[in-house]
Amino acid sequence: MNKLAGKIILILGFIAFVVILYYRFNEGQHEAVALQKSATDNAITPVALTRIKLSEPTDSITLPGTIEGWYEAPIYARVEGYVKAWHKDYGDNVKKGDVLAELNTPDLDAEYKQALADLQSERAKNDLAQLTAQRYLAMREHQALSEQAISVQLAEAQAEAAKVAAAEQKVKNIEAFIGFKKITAPFDGVVIQRNINVGDLVSKEGSISTPKEKTNLFTVAVVDKLRLFVNVPSRFGPFLNQGLTADVTVPQIPNRHFAFNFLTVAKGFDVNTRTAVTVFTIDNKDRALWPGSYATVRLTAPVESGVMTIPTSALVFQEHGTQVAVVTEDERVHFKPIEVTKILDNVIELTSGVSESDRIINNPSAALLEGDKVRVVTPAAGYDIVNPQAKAQEPAVSQH
Repeated sequence: MNKLAGKIILILGFIAFVVILYYRFNEGQHEAVALQKSATDNAITPVALTRIKLSEPTDSITLPGTIEGWYEAPIYARVEGYVKAWHKDYGDNVKKGDVLAELNTPDLDAEYKQALADLQSERAKNDLAQLTAQRYLAMREHQALSEQAISVQLAEAQAEAAKVAAAEQKVKNIEAFIGFKKITAPFDGVVIQRNINVGDLVSKEGSISTPKEKTNLFTVAVVDKLRLFVNVPSRFGPFLNQGLTADVTVPQIPNRHFAFNFLTVAKGFDVNTRTAVTVFTIDNKDRALWPGSYATVRLTAPVESGVMTIPTSALVFQEHGTQVAVVTEDERVHFKPIEVTKILDNVIELTSGVSESDRIINNPSAALLEGDKVRVVTPAAGYDIVNPQAKAQEPAVSQH
């Protein structure tokens, strides 16, 4: 009986051994298949895809600009002298003709006195010449003088009269310059600059008290209406017409947007920058905007919709020109040449080379070659600039 029980145990042990051996062999086979599949998948280059998008029916551009007064007049002295007093300061409102400053002009005053003295001298000479001419004419009837002498005296009288007229005109000219001893406002506005102080020496070139520096005395500007100057690139030139508005912000009021209206544009581009000077205007009754402000200008214009765009990260630059890599139906790489019309911030606009159905590789590896086998994956967040919220969804390797 004991022998029979021992045989049964031995048989059961053998059967268990065979079952375990079979299970281990079968499990090893599955692991080998899974390992082989994993190795094969890892050997194939993973790629992320992007597709063509159609552009919006508007085109926008952001540019720097400068805000200036409707009128801005830098004011210089017309005569040389010293500042006697200034009557208007920064920010003062002025009316046309208001006195901004007064000058002492010792040189001009001395010249005026000399001109008056010269005029008196010329008048005295003229009186004598006229009297002598009259006497010569009176003696003509008695033939006491030759006709030549009489003609000479008459000519001298005319010359003296002309000298008197010249001296009088010189006095008037100096009197006109004396009027410039008072610096006045050319129009209604606001003083936005004052570059002088009492005692400063000024001339036609401005204040010359500071060595090697000549500046205007004042600047007066009209601030109730302003101009905005922007250098607009040539690609935006066709939209620079009446009706175009500019959305403007300034650093001192960052949360407020101002709408400037198109005024005019230079009908030509700067050959160095390929930009055109464009002017916009706005009513500034509340005087929230100041002349001289830096402006961030956003221009938006309607354009033809349906323009194809792809991210710049999809571009491939090779000896054959600009291309993109697409994935074919059999999961292989094929390079297609494209024609780029416009390069924007993160995208480019195309005219031909690809279609909306093409699966375009985003950020293609430089090691990819024509016909290479690839594996399409969805990139993790932060990898794909086109789909930044995407998460990795690679196929999992099944395990048995």
